[in-house]
Amino acid sequence: MADRFTLRCAVYAILLRENEVLLSRRFNTGWMDGKYSLPAGHLESDETATEAVCREAREEIGVELDANTLSLVHTMYRYHLYIDLFFTAKWSGEPQNLEPDKCDDIRWFPLDSLPENMVPSVRTGLEAMRKGSTFSEMSRNTEA
Repeated sequence: MADRFTLRCAVYAILLRENEVLLSRRFNTGWMDGKYSLPAGHLESDETATEAVCREAREEIGVELDANTLSLVHTMYRYHLYIDLFFTAKWSGEPQNLEPDKCDDIRWFPLDSLPENMVPSVRTGLEAMRKGSTFSEMSRNTEA
């Protein structure tokens, strides 16, 4: 019997403040360094997607997401790479950079004026969310 194809899953925390979104710039990771992304990470084998997004927000930017307010706003299939789950939520705490070895900047950006240097899949997910689209696909020829 052939091995079944499996995908990895990544979760993204979309923190919104009025018409702004919190982004962090990747640094020293070896992948997409210098590009802005959302607080995010991989789903681990012993947790649910909502547990993962809460954990990532706590680890990366020191905020506690209110799990009762989590809302899956977009799902993306990145060809042969990932299923990406984008969540919004209410949160408590002041966002701060808790991973300076992986991130060299965090800041708020207007949703309608995102920085040019963004991880392409994150830009696509945020733009889709703004349009009310709940699902998108990125082909294997698209970076990220």
